[in-house]
Amino acid sequence: MIPDTVIVLAKSPRPGRVKTRLQPTFSGAEAAALAAAAIRDTLDTVARLGPRRLVVAWDGPSVGWLPPHAVVLPQRGTGLDERLEHVFADVFALDPAPGGVDIGPGRPTLLVGMDTPQLAPRDLDVDWAGHDAVLGPSEDGGYWAIGFRRYVAGAIRGVPMSTSATGNVQYARLKTLGLDVLELPALLDVDEPADAARVAAGWPGSRFGRLHRRLVESPCSPTILFDAALAGAAVEIRVGEHGEGTVLSIDGATPAESGLGALIRPGHLDASAWQRMSEADEVVVSRCEGPVLDVGCGPGRFVEALASRGVPVLGVDLSRAAVDQTRLRGASALVRDVNDRLPGEGRWGTVLLADGNIGIGGDPLALLRRCRDLLRPGAVALVETSVDPHEDRRTTVTLHGPSGRRSHAVPWAVVGAQAVVELAARAGFVAVEDWRVSGRSFVMLRHAG
Repeated sequence: MIPDTVIVLAKSPRPGRVKTRLQPTFSGAEAAALAAAAIRDTLDTVARLGPRRLVVAWDGPSVGWLPPHAVVLPQRGTGLDERLEHVFADVFALDPAPGGVDIGPGRPTLLVGMDTPQLAPRDLDVDWAGHDAVLGPSEDGGYWAIGFRRYVAGAIRGVPMSTSATGNVQYARLKTLGLDVLELPALLDVDEPADAARVAAGWPGSRFGRLHRRLVESPCSPTILFDAALAGAAVEIRVGEHGEGTVLSIDGATPAESGLGALIRPGHLDASAWQRMSEADEVVVSRCEGPVLDVGCGPGRFVEALASRGVPVLGVDLSRAAVDQTRLRGASALVRDVNDRLPGEGRWGTVLLADGNIGIGGDPLALLRRCRDLLRPGAVALVETSVDPHEDRRTTVTLHGPSGRRSHAVPWAVVGAQAVVELAARAGFVAVEDWRVSGRSFVMLRHAG
């Protein structure tokens, strides 16, 4: 039985406001695009079903692709339970549709959300005979659909939403109100990246499936997967020509031999090591002369440590997640490329290139010259180097993360202390000190101006 009215409850697909649990495997813009695809798939399904009336309960700025025949109602209320309660009240209170047909009591009205792009018309064409309400549970314990023959005040308000018990509590509420409830088959909501992958694989011809496939099959920005690593996802580094070589290997070397440093576990980017200070890190901090610019600051362990000692310090990183984590530590950081215009150019006391960041961009000479421009005369650059003092390699790095995502190949360099000293002389620095602590190697360079 085709419902008289189908309501699609949806949010305007704005980055950072929808499908946030797909991040950081997908960027905010990509998650929003997937949300838009899911909404449009749902609207297409309703169009094929052909109910008398389509209502879109909308939250946020309008978009141009909503069906022109749809009745668009703004969502009202604070929590999801209130918004669901209000939309049914608003729909049942609508004026008669053209032709004089009123939705009235006894006309099935079904609401679905924007999390099930795999919906087919048969999922919505159900036998309401003898039933006052329908409820479609989702695999995570919530529900993907709810419907009534007539408005029932208090049917939804107060039901705790977004929990593993939401569906059961909602069902119990409906039964308590004396309603005969038809339970629909359970479906998967798209909330997490694994959910998105399952739905895309099962429905590859949908807008959602096509977009998901395009995203995971195309290289993404490395910052997306770096952010995923910071959030605890398993992210693999591959080093070599175009980033497709042996995992964590340069010309067959082991991770330690390659100079990538102790922060990388075999097979994975160990972002947890960037969260805490080590003995070697403490030595670096003791060598810093303020103010300090930490280039590629990551989640901000050096920035926090220096700030806690009263040293003026700023971190810069291309990763929004890294900068956000640094700021959560109470420290200062900017989303910025080292080659962008930076605050205090020519006045910094120390530029810090820790964790192998001398490799950024694959051209350590150009990076050292940029550092010299940032520093005041006589100031220092502190550089973490490969443990092999003579190593001087140019390569690429590719990150591989959840859902089959991979990054563009990023130019990188692995440079030992002797090679750094030689390059530094060409960039206008004088090497004044080198040291090793806990298997890590460092060089202090002083601006020769």
